[in-house]
Amino acid sequence: MIKILLILLLISNITYSQNIIKGKITDKKTGKPIEFVNIFVLNNQYGTISDKNGNYELKKIPANAKIIKIQYSLIGYKTVLKTINNEIKSQTLNISMQPTVIKSEEVVISGGTYSTQHENAISIESISPDNIQESGSPSMIKSLTKRPGLDMIAKSPGVAKPVIRGLSMTNILMLNNGVKLENFQFSEDHPFIIDEYGIDKVEIIKGPASILYGSDAVGGVINFIKEKPATLNKIKGDFHQQYHTNTQGIVSNLGVRGNKNNFIWGFRSGIKSHRDYISGDNKVVPNTRFNEKSAKLNFGIIRPFGSFKIYYDYNYDRLGMTVPPAINSYTINERTNKEWYQNLHNHILSSQNKIFLGKQQIEINAAYQNNHRQLITSKQMPADTMVDLLLQELSYDIKTHWQSTEKTNYILGIQGNIQQNKNANAPEHIIPDALSNNIALISLLQTKIFNKINAQAGLRYDIQKINIPSQTYSNISAYDSSIIFPMNLQYQNFSFTAGITYNINNLWLIRLNTASAFRSPNLAELTQNGLHGLRYEIGNPKMTPQRNYEGDLDIHFHNNNISVNISPFYNIINNYIYLSHTDKTTTDNYNIYRYQQTNAVIYGGEAYEELVIKKSLKISATYSYLVGLQDDGKYLPFIPQNKLRLNINYNFKDFSKIQKPFISAGYLFANAQNHPSMFETKTESYYLINLSIGGKIKIKKLKIDLSINANNILNQKYYDHLSTLKELGYYNMGRNISINLNIPFNVKN
Repeated sequence: MIKILLILLLISNITYSQNIIKGKITDKKTGKPIEFVNIFVLNNQYGTISDKNGNYELKKIPANAKIIKIQYSLIGYKTVLKTINNEIKSQTLNISMQPTVIKSEEVVISGGTYSTQHENAISIESISPDNIQESGSPSMIKSLTKRPGLDMIAKSPGVAKPVIRGLSMTNILMLNNGVKLENFQFSEDHPFIIDEYGIDKVEIIKGPASILYGSDAVGGVINFIKEKPATLNKIKGDFHQQYHTNTQGIVSNLGVRGNKNNFIWGFRSGIKSHRDYISGDNKVVPNTRFNEKSAKLNFGIIRPFGSFKIYYDYNYDRLGMTVPPAINSYTINERTNKEWYQNLHNHILSSQNKIFLGKQQIEINAAYQNNHRQLITSKQMPADTMVDLLLQELSYDIKTHWQSTEKTNYILGIQGNIQQNKNANAPEHIIPDALSNNIALISLLQTKIFNKINAQAGLRYDIQKINIPSQTYSNISAYDSSIIFPMNLQYQNFSFTAGITYNINNLWLIRLNTASAFRSPNLAELTQNGLHGLRYEIGNPKMTPQRNYEGDLDIHFHNNNISVNISPFYNIINNYIYLSHTDKTTTDNYNIYRYQQTNAVIYGGEAYEELVIKKSLKISATYSYLVGLQDDGKYLPFIPQNKLRLNINYNFKDFSKIQKPFISAGYLFANAQNHPSMFETKTESYYLINLSIGGKIKIKKLKIDLSINANNILNQKYYDHLSTLKELGYYNMGRNISINLNIPFNVKN
């Protein structure tokens, strides 16, 4: 792919047919021109901004793309998405933008094509990087949980797994710009390796999303979308700095991106370093320290006939593990990982390419992923590297988008991956050496009916093969002799989705979606037979695939001052796979856990309300309700507490050199979880109060974003039901005050 890019660069001076679109952007209410509107051609990621008179001009419109989509966005205005018939060489397109004090619906991509949130037939939520960085939490995953329906399983701020509507682990997908992360995610102790910098937004799908993303998306998808390229002939940068009082955490990140005649490039680097956190009873929770380093590079070209991009992401994480041996030997007030920590290296090299052929757009994407996972124990042990796993994966995704009309889009494609797992010389082989090969055919229809109904229907067929060669299993024991190598397993089945969004009028919309997806058992669920952390885990090679049937209803109302959303769902799960505590122990007194299956159901919903009074005062509330049951009436594990969140935000008028100053107060109430699974314990209710202040400080040409956030300001001691430190008697994090600084700058304007 790099050779192809070099060839394209050499021929880039050849003149290609391209169209021009220009116009003027005005305020719909006052008729005045609007400056600094971001105008973005979504097809080939080419953009510009409007000048002080509201004028703009797009010169690099691909003439061979017959239908294009252009996004117009600016804070304080409703985002405009225009679908344009591009067969005219030069045209004028004037835009009137509607002022709004309610957060505008955004353009999303995770549903298969560019559309606004209200147009899409499946519900897709969007979180900006500012919301993540200003959450006041050392945990990136926790910053996402402010959205209803999302929660997290956590051993520490650095070791956390997302939960979507009660499903987690390999039931949900985490994507790095569309690339499925493979981080041995079968365990709550194995976090996804990704950071929040260098992104445009995070998109979240709650519920089965397997049509476009594969069988592991039965519970939902979290997609980290890369930041947009710099506008033409500009070089921009940003510097982020955070400090957290609770962990004495230091976070620094620097990024620069440029665009020279639509040759785009960028680089970014960052570090995170946190000491052990302090709980609400003012005790240091041992070995919860974590350290992370990251580096990101990208380059590519944008031409009238397509766009071609290369991305490289590297993350190096050292995550402390709070286990009894570490508790007995840890040293207080240090941030360096010395013993009992995960040593993780993750490389992703990906290529994303679009080619325009009339009414068709062809996407050719590929990625190579290399994940090296080690568990470093103690120098006092015979082997201080207890686990040493290497996972390599080559994935591909080839799709054609056929826009037959401005209202109808077809997607056909083929996806697949080849994945190899290998054990090094460490004594613990928690999963065996194995090779898997997956391939899938996908089809999706998206259309608009009567200008009020957006409909979507899709079908997917997956074939998954797992080959486990003959090998000596170092953890083999007498506890289960049914797990014998070699193994050759194959799973295949269909997934489907169908949904509509009915825009009743400018105020009301109703979204209804049904989906069914299957998930084949993963390597750990099939083959584990040994000690994993502090428990002995046993798989089941005779497991059958898990099948979900979910129905979602979304009722939405909004005007210029209020937005209300109610989203009930019902999820039937056949052959639900879960890890269950048994009443047996090993000769070394480790509890034995077995992977089991049962039919189950998870149902509940989320509610959201936002009210803006006189443009300055904003009051919002969310509530999440969830029940998870097995067929026999017993409760499922890892079902979070039902939670109510309230937030009041007041925006002051600008004064002196401070722009957009604000103060925000938040309240979280978590109901008691009185319905734990068989081997969980009940969790009492708790409440937290948070406070934030901030604004933009103007210093010459710089506008510096500064915020101070205080989480758990009353220093409450509490257990969250999904904290895996609860069984060791450690409370969740106490008071934490974070200072967040973001400095955007122009290198070349």
